Amino acid sequence: MKKLIFSSIAILGIVFNAIGQDLAPYIKIGESSETIQQVSDKVIDALKANSFTILGEYNPSNKGTLKVIAFTRTDLKNTVVKVTDRGALAAAFKVGLEQKDGKILISYTNPDYILRAYLGNNYNTFNDTFQKFSADLKSTFSVIGNDFTPFGGTIKADKLKKYHYKIMMPYFTDPITLNEFSSFEEGLIVIENNLKAKKGQTVEVYKIVYKEDNVAVFGIGLQNKENGEAVFLPKIGEAHIAALPYEIILQGKKATMLHGRYRIALHWPELTMGTFAKIMSTPGDIEDTLEGLCK
Repeated sequence: MKKLIFSSIAILGIVFNAIGQDLAPYIKIGESSETIQQVSDKVIDALKANSFTILGEYNPSNKGTLKVIAFTRTDLKNTVVKVTDRGALAAAFKVGLEQKDGKILISYTNPDYILRAYLGNNYNTFNDTFQKFSADLKSTFSVIGNDFTPFGGTIKADKLKKYHYKIMMPYFTDPITLNEFSSFEEGLIVIENNLKAKKGQTVEVYKIVYKEDNVAVFGIGLQNKENGEAVFLPKIGEAHIAALPYEIILQGKKATMLHGRYRIALHWPELTMGTFAKIMSTPGDIEDTLEGLCK
């Protein structure tokens, strides 16, 4: 009986600690004095050697000092799509490389943070898969660096599933509809063709298509110098570049995006209202650009 009581207390303690845990959006792998290309090559080689799939890479703001590498893995990709409320957005994770003061700062998006935010209550349903993915990532990147320090601000783990920045601000469940097509196939063709034409000075970084589920996710670089990444990224922090690229998700006939005032706040949770005010037009600019890709 005593053993049962102590076991129950231990389990409750673990659950309580997980709920109360502060999570950050990024994990720093380490720093390197090599070139950004050399570091990029090492990251890609490490991911490929450990059964991860490279989805794409690009330079945010079209700057040679910034680079993002998007990747996934089959178990993650096939699990998150089971969450019908835009769960496929959680299929892509990113490594960010920032050249600063003669060093390359290497980081990646924290799976525990992003998956809790994007999948809500469904996170616990597939927790074993997600914990393995997170552990395998750390093991994979241990050949690159050994820092593994969380950074970028924190949010309580149990708050992420219903996160919003401030009162009256949007949630994950408040997406913006970009267009509704006659069919999934039509939507896919329209978006693909517009990205091929680089409409709105965009670049396709990656594409994940689930044909049987009629779901597609596009990672899109916003390279317009007047209202894209080059405008808002320096104001809110280039160290967070693993937040990029921005996404369109096509589910069935409908194309949507996460509201900028949700997505930016989620990936830059330490932003003050004063800093947010400096990018007041950014959510609308992103919406206009992505809407243009759906027409």
